[in-house]
Amino acid sequence: MTFQHPTYLFLLLLLIPVIFWYIWEMWKSDASVTISSDAVLRHQPRTARLYLLHLPFVLRVTGIILLTIALARPQLSNSWKSETTEGIDIMMAIDISGTMQAEDLKPNRLEAAKNVASEFVINRPNDNIGLVVFAGESFTQCPLTTDHAVLVNLFKSIKFGMIDDGTAIGLGLANAVNRMKDSETKSKVIILLTDGSNNRGDIDPQTAAEIAKTYGIRVYAVGVGSYGKARIPVQTPVGTQYIMMDSEFDEATLKSIAQTTGGEYFRATDNNSLRSIYEQIDQMEKTKIRVREYSKRQENFQPFLWSALLCLLLEMILRAFVLRTISNS
Repeated sequence: MTFQHPTYLFLLLLLIPVIFWYIWEMWKSDASVTISSDAVLRHQPRTARLYLLHLPFVLRVTGIILLTIALARPQLSNSWKSETTEGIDIMMAIDISGTMQAEDLKPNRLEAAKNVASEFVINRPNDNIGLVVFAGESFTQCPLTTDHAVLVNLFKSIKFGMIDDGTAIGLGLANAVNRMKDSETKSKVIILLTDGSNNRGDIDPQTAAEIAKTYGIRVYAVGVGSYGKARIPVQTPVGTQYIMMDSEFDEATLKSIAQTTGGEYFRATDNNSLRSIYEQIDQMEKTKIRVREYSKRQENFQPFLWSALLCLLLEMILRAFVLRTISNS
């Protein structure tokens, strides 16, 4: 229920001093008579008029409350809305080469990328999202889907050594483009995440970017790696050893890919910056929702008005007939 003139409800505050005044007057009007014994009076039955003594005031206060509510014009509203959702196609192309084991992100670059990407997927329930992985080769881990629970589980199964080592950025990007080129969705996006330079594959990254542009696909390129050196585990005959590796990659190519396709380039140097990048992409690529709202209001002051008049009428009847002798004495 809503009110067309809710300010009238503040008039109800005026009843507070009225009620206190009535209580004060009733307390002052109590009469006292000195008698030897009240034994006789104690057993006298109380009349109905004694019980009705305060009823007129209660009826008057109730009537004023109901009349004030009627003045505020209570209204019942029926509202409903119609939503039309237009999702976005998003392919995530993630580098799973050996250098993604570097531990400048925690616990390492690949695990950090998987965790943040999973959070991103969960927060976009209306979009078709797929996953491509690449190293020396590339394959589709999950085609475009709205079954995000399955996609998140597939993220967990990604690990090093699934495919030959290397960094085929162009091949990974081209594979992602191929998975969404026939989509009729107006907004198509690829999130390309890598920490290396293109050194494998038959497709040049810039060529793949031009193909993406042809199909109206924007590419957000994310370069992963801190500045300076990063520790990376290496398997040796005597067990796992750690070496320090220069954290460098081909930023110029990633920037060119983003610029060619109308996307943006980001660099993630730690877990927080990687999460911040995905949050920025999430804000830039909002799902379009068209909402039409309908509302119908119905006046509802009549029940309050008639109830108020009834209370005031009952008060007048009580004072004029039932309690007349008390008021005259």
